[in-house]
Amino acid sequence: MNRSSVTVAAMVPYEVLVAPALDLTEAVSGALPPGVGVLLTDSTVGPLHATSVAEALKKGGWELIDTVKVPAGEASKSLSIYEEVVRRLARAGLPRGGTLFALGGGVVGDLGGFVASSYMRGVNLVQLPTSLLSMVDSSVGGKVGLDLPEGKNLIGAFLQPCLVAANLDWVDTLPPREISHGLAEVVKMGLLTGGKFFEDLWRFLAPARTGDTGALQALIVHSVRVKAAVVAADEREVGLRSILNYGHTIGHGLEAAATYDLPHGAAVAAGMLGAARLSREIFRTDLLEVHEDLLSAAGLPLKAPAVDVQSVLKAVGRDKKRRTSDQPYEYRFVLLEDVGRPLRDVLVRDTLVRRAIEAILES
Repeated sequence: MNRSSVTVAAMVPYEVLVAPALDLTEAVSGALPPGVGVLLTDSTVGPLHATSVAEALKKGGWELIDTVKVPAGEASKSLSIYEEVVRRLARAGLPRGGTLFALGGGVVGDLGGFVASSYMRGVNLVQLPTSLLSMVDSSVGGKVGLDLPEGKNLIGAFLQPCLVAANLDWVDTLPPREISHGLAEVVKMGLLTGGKFFEDLWRFLAPARTGDTGALQALIVHSVRVKAAVVAADEREVGLRSILNYGHTIGHGLEAAATYDLPHGAAVAAGMLGAARLSREIFRTDLLEVHEDLLSAAGLPLKAPAVDVQSVLKAVGRDKKRRTSDQPYEYRFVLLEDVGRPLRDVLVRDTLVRRAIEAILES
């Protein structure tokens, strides 16, 4: 199967490479001259892939001076883990011109990106996403950050990587549930985009869910191309890029209310169902069944675990899309007038938001 390449036309352009059996030595050598690096991974991914990645980098002339392993899970996107990682880099002696290789899912990518953006006022970053979720979304676009107990991604920065290299063979090590969670972001992208991408959702979701490499590659490349186009138009999220938060306003609120014990894909799926209900109320466009059918095809639940609704609303009230002019009883949402027709900054009253949240929670 051919290697797919998508260029992200950011201020400093970079490539996103997607392929099975990806030659990592060749991929990294094409983006950066060899130098000094540190590999960041987690306790789940490290034992599976860190040795082979380190060997591929050393084959390309890289000097890896440390491999830093953090606990797997959302809790590692924290200030305490961030401090441990940057101090490890300092003790290892990673120089200003060094490179941090982030090998893992979205947590490692976000944490590694924020570390790279701030250590020595910025070092090079290479994203090596191992989860479907990170391949289709979080590794591309340069948004990096940490969580606080008060909300998700409230500490962050923009740092575009020098390269994103996604080896589809890494997906083979994922349990089916993790593939489904990644497909939540694919469904989101297809609903926002419409056209051939939306048509291909119906064709490829079911085989992708079972690990079909061709279907996965097609959907990943679709998603990356959409995100690359949006990032090129609005790299620092001052306008258009906020449409990519579809489903995330309620989704992030659910994650915070569940103390980050709810997988991101499941939260986004529930958040999209909540947004579909709001779109039906406001635009009289009923896309709820379309959402449910696509998410079911992806193997995602149509309900979120029961959490305190007021806690979700409180987290939604801290969403980064809020403005100082917003009233306490209003929340900003990305909603769909129709498939492929997103609207951002839609103000929704709290009573409607509360009903939408209650409708997606298990009783």
